[in-house]
Amino acid sequence: MLRALKLFLFGVLLQGGYFHGVNSLTFGVDVEKIRWLGILQRIAIGYITAAFCEIWCSRISGKDAGDGFLKNYYLHGIVIFSLSAVYLGLLYGLYVPDWQFNVQQTSSSSSLDGYVLKTVQCGVRGDLGPACNSAGMIDRYVLGIDHLYKKPAYRNLKECRISKDGGVPDDSPSWCQAPFEPEGILGSLMAAVACIIGLQFGHVLVYLEGHRDRLLHWLSYSVAILSLGLFLIFIGIPVNKQLYSMSYMLLTTGSAGLTFCFLYLLVDVYGYRFLTFILEWTGRHSLSIFVLVTSNIAIIFIQGFYWKDPKVNIVHWMISLFVQN
Repeated sequence: MLRALKLFLFGVLLQGGYFHGVNSLTFGVDVEKIRWLGILQRIAIGYITAAFCEIWCSRISGKDAGDGFLKNYYLHGIVIFSLSAVYLGLLYGLYVPDWQFNVQQTSSSSSLDGYVLKTVQCGVRGDLGPACNSAGMIDRYVLGIDHLYKKPAYRNLKECRISKDGGVPDDSPSWCQAPFEPEGILGSLMAAVACIIGLQFGHVLVYLEGHRDRLLHWLSYSVAILSLGLFLIFIGIPVNKQLYSMSYMLLTTGSAGLTFCFLYLLVDVYGYRFLTFILEWTGRHSLSIFVLVTSNIAIIFIQGFYWKDPKVNIVHWMISLFVQN
């Protein structure tokens, strides 16, 4: 519980708006616009959910051998099914009405003291688009629209016609200028499901000692999860990272399981550890790396190395190549 709380608060500090960017060395945040959710916060939610499952939903009576240990964790499956049912019910069942938000304007003719009121036409149920999905509606009601991510990936869609300097034309669809939380409340339910599934991979590691048995279990889990994800895509549930859709969760989880099997075979079975030492080092220092990148410390440091002109550096080149194009 304490570790999850630390992760959550650390995430608010890093992604809540305290650090103002690589071109501004100022520090501080308007508490009325602080971003409450983010990457570390979602990890904290998944972590605490999996921890509660392990503590309260396990039926352990000693280390069972073989497949016998699976019966100790059937309640985990019930939790997975329940969270998935709640997610799908809210995502497809909630009615999303029209909604409004304010956009700051630079022209002096704008109304509302430099802000103009935008309206998003919805009045639908079960929509998965950027404008009228129920995930965004839940975050707007619970967190408040001013506490959501201000530059979501949705605005990079061709409908928004975003400019090279990151601006969105006024004649673009109104939702292009609206905030949206990609690590929102509803998507965090699916992230928690992924954590519980990962917990089962850990159970295999603890209860089964042979390489062959471990790999067979992991492979069967991964293939089954991946196949279910492909089936959901086939019946019309799209892969949507912003909503953390069920098909997206299953595909990424199944792919991660197959990757884990490959690395286990390469490192633990055949002993080729030197091929993955970079991954091992990154994993051990993942939080430190995340802090350095999110706080822009690493980016500012890299920007200090340039060729002839300060703008000729790796960061400027990557932004020009991958962000502005």
